[in-house]
Amino acid sequence: MGRLRGGICIKEFDMERYAELRNQYSRFFYRGFEVEKTPTELKITYHFEIEGLAEFAPCWTFPRPEGGGEPDEKLIFSLGLVELISYWKIACPPQVVVEAGELDEDQIRWWKHLYFNGLGEFFYVNNIKEADPENFMEIRCAGREDSAGTAAAWEKNVPARSISQGVLVPIGGGKDSVVTLDLLRRAGLPAYGYIINPRGATVNTAGAAGLGEGRVMSVRRTLDPNMLELNRRGYLNGHTPFSALVAFSSLIAARLLNLSYVALSNESSANESTVAGSTVNHQYSKSFEFEQDFHDYVLRYLPGNAYYFSLLRPLSEFQIAKYFAGLKQYHPIFRSCNAGSKTDSWCGHCPKCLFVYLILSPFLSREAVRDIFGRDMLEDETLKGTLDQLTGVVEEKPFECVGSRDEVNTAIVLTIGRLEQEHRPLPALLAYYKGLNLYETYQKAGDHYSAYCDTRNLLPDFLMDLVRKYCVETA
Repeated sequence: MGRLRGGICIKEFDMERYAELRNQYSRFFYRGFEVEKTPTELKITYHFEIEGLAEFAPCWTFPRPEGGGEPDEKLIFSLGLVELISYWKIACPPQVVVEAGELDEDQIRWWKHLYFNGLGEFFYVNNIKEADPENFMEIRCAGREDSAGTAAAWEKNVPARSISQGVLVPIGGGKDSVVTLDLLRRAGLPAYGYIINPRGATVNTAGAAGLGEGRVMSVRRTLDPNMLELNRRGYLNGHTPFSALVAFSSLIAARLLNLSYVALSNESSANESTVAGSTVNHQYSKSFEFEQDFHDYVLRYLPGNAYYFSLLRPLSEFQIAKYFAGLKQYHPIFRSCNAGSKTDSWCGHCPKCLFVYLILSPFLSREAVRDIFGRDMLEDETLKGTLDQLTGVVEEKPFECVGSRDEVNTAIVLTIGRLEQEHRPLPALLAYYKGLNLYETYQKAGDHYSAYCDTRNLLPDFLMDLVRKYCVETA
């Protein structure tokens, strides 16, 4: 039997399994990659191997627009360094041998930092307590390049960056990328959509934003079936830093489209740890720490590629929801539910659904929110445990992309206040919440999110002014 953490079952034997697998399968190889080009496609196949267990050949397929640029081998090699972590985690071999390209000592430290923090949830949920930042992995590289002078070369060869040519926006189908697209529209900047493995919500979002066929790059990422089979057979599995894949792959997409800017939709709320008092963060690769690290890495090792930043970094989920509430054309089509992703629906029962329901509730009528989800989640008393996770009654938030504990509490208190002003009865979850000590605390604190602005960001100045104008209230 296992026990639950963050709604996820933790198997008691996983730490022993971790040690056993590392002993049995001690080396992971990044053998190389193949690039196949046709007039219309760029296909990249990576080759990985867990020695003595299995070989893997995942693929990425990008469209090649006519007259587009070409990504260089270092960028393609780098995407493989992110992709490999999904396969390494099957047995967590202590040694990773990189044969596909060159890394210097600083790069090795950078990648180990990303892997360890990006796998924080994986280690935590699988009860792998013995993993530490130094010894969980040794990266060996057949050839190590000398990076001396690389940064200086960047300064001399930086291309002309014209944001007026357009901005690439990764579209996930949720409210955040919608807000980014709408803000860029207000700024008069052409947006280009970037979609990995298109589904209903991502395609519909691009359509609602007015992005025609030539303004959307849809790519296919194909997992190797050997990994899926090993997962089925009980080898180690869990969360990996998917947003790091978005980061590196979006630079390839931007190069193919001849664009010099990539605008993510990650907010400041992503910086909060999932487990209180720890560094375990489901959203690590959406955090500002990763954004800054990625920016510095590209500057030093991948010069000439697009400038990567998150347009929503100064904002909280609360402010994003407030802005999104006014974009009613997107309300019927946006989706953020992982459980319902295959059917392009809201399941109406998971932590992500409840979070989005709560964060929109101060800004939309009860009927409008109910219509989005197809049911009144606030009347579902089986979700009390999930509510406790989202508000901080328990130390672990759900392992989902959800906002901070403080802003969830703020949203709930404001919703209660509005319903009481309207002399409407409180639904079951809000009546339950009003009986908690949290209610009095956050009622006294009031709304301090509408005027919130995180200055730790990489926004160009004029876009910072845009975000302040439309999303940050002033006294």
